[in-house]
Amino acid sequence: MQYRFLWFPLGAVSIWAGNTVVSKLAANVIAPEDISFYRWVLAAVLMSPFLARQTWRNRANIRPHLGKIAVLALLGMVLFQSLAYFAAATSSATSMGIITSLMPLLTLLLSIRLLSEPPTVGTLAGGLLSLLGMSVLIGRGHPLDLFDNGVVVGDLLMLLATVSYGLYGVLLRRWALPLVTWQLLYMQVLMAVLLLFPGFVIGHHTALTAQNLPILLYAGIAASIVSQFLWMRGVAHLGASRCSAFVNLMPIFTVIIAVLALGEDLHGYHAVGGAITLAGVMMAQFLKQRLFRPAQ
Repeated sequence: MQYRFLWFPLGAVSIWAGNTVVSKLAANVIAPEDISFYRWVLAAVLMSPFLARQTWRNRANIRPHLGKIAVLALLGMVLFQSLAYFAAATSSATSMGIITSLMPLLTLLLSIRLLSEPPTVGTLAGGLLSLLGMSVLIGRGHPLDLFDNGVVVGDLLMLLATVSYGLYGVLLRRWALPLVTWQLLYMQVLMAVLLLFPGFVIGHHTALTAQNLPILLYAGIAASIVSQFLWMRGVAHLGASRCSAFVNLMPIFTVIIAVLALGEDLHGYHAVGGAITLAGVMMAQFLKQRLFRPAQ
């Protein structure tokens, strides 16, 4: 392994962890529909000088894939981040980060159905273990209370957001669109702007202030562009499988940032539920033995 390239996936995961905390900060200073729209507009404006001309020249190759690009933008950029902004109103950044750690497991589970990948011992055992961890976390240390008190709305929204992004990753692999990576990302950003525009028009508007502008800049530049660049460079140098292991660090980074930046309390159910969930996710990734032997 080329260790000097490790900072690429580490940097990307750190930015994503920070973005979870930024989503929590945004809950009190800017409307979710505003930051969802503004961040992708900002990303589009910054990317256009470098990508607009070459993307336009390639429009004949892009046009047949516009429907799939729209679905990818809806899942990965519109639903995932918008749901996270709404979730932040009632969920803590710590809980949001731990729930997001389910993403690799959900991707594996969705791959069984959509990519016809065989189920493994890890996906079954890891799925059950992670489900237990989530019940501890969402039940605030008392899983059985979920039947009486229900769940925190923000936790449920964050879980839906994570499922959305897991589906995004699977469809990205299944379709394998024959487009240059940066052009595909740019088209998804443009499509996200179009999809978010109606909600922005009819939503509650918040003026840009010195308090919420840094949050918007982080979301629109660091989380939308810089992290993607770092991740793609990491995959290019280290490979997708090695880079995917770094995603397991995201809940740890998120908890550290949330405690330091927001002063959030780390409760016992965070530690126990998070540890069980992360153990399940790692089990699913590393136990590759098939549940069923292929027919001879």
